[in-house]
Amino acid sequence: MALYKFILAYDGTDFSGFQRQRKARTVQEVLEKTLKEMGWQEKAILFAGRTDAGVHASGQVASCALDWQHSSADLRSALNARLPDDVSILEVSKVEAEFHPRYDASSRRYQYTIYHAEVRHPLRERYAWRIWPELQKERLDRVAALLSGRHDFAAFGRAMKKGGNTIREVFTSRWVAENDTLRYEIEANAFLYHMVRRLVYVQVRYAQKGLSFEEVEDGLNHQTLLKPGLAPAHGLSLVQVNYSGARDEMNEDEAN
Repeated sequence: MALYKFILAYDGTDFSGFQRQRKARTVQEVLEKTLKEMGWQEKAILFAGRTDAGVHASGQVASCALDWQHSSADLRSALNARLPDDVSILEVSKVEAEFHPRYDASSRRYQYTIYHAEVRHPLRERYAWRIWPELQKERLDRVAALLSGRHDFAAFGRAMKKGGNTIREVFTSRWVAENDTLRYEIEANAFLYHMVRRLVYVQVRYAQKGLSFEEVEDGLNHQTLLKPGLAPAHGLSLVQVNYSGARDEMNEDEAN
């Protein structure tokens, strides 16, 4: 029996999120069903963080104990042969018995994709938010810079527990432009529920001149926002979970 760490990618379009739910197709449910076919006997896998319905991932992390007599590469192949087409195990490795994919995480990185087009494109809209007219990147950059650092993000998300800590430290907050596409990259020690989608929405509203810079500043300073909203789920993807060896029992990741 050994503890295995999995790095997963999935297309969130046809999932009701990552975490197992009653009478709903989720990534956790699909993965656990596949593991049971291979002799797994635990009650639940552990994972780095929940993603909401429609949110994608290329770097979700999960773990479980499994009696497997072959190589990690063989385990990856065996799982991928049984999993549906919208989920894939990218990497498998053995880890120490104390490893926890959520509590041991030092940071998570998400990206949100926007593309500019007057007419919808069915193939692109599965993974990006179409916006027209084109946004001014300079305005997006101004707000993105404001969000870096340690702040109380209560106006931009909520803790999963009532009265929970809403202070988070953002290490990276930037927009990257490529042709007609804008990609928002954000890395933080942890996230609040809906935090990334709300931050994207607020930045877009500012770029569209629907919010003033002072209103965004006030949200950070006073934890209230006059015009909250959410960017669509399909533009968001969990890209990477990083580990430093230090454990934080309060670590939460509910960015979607």
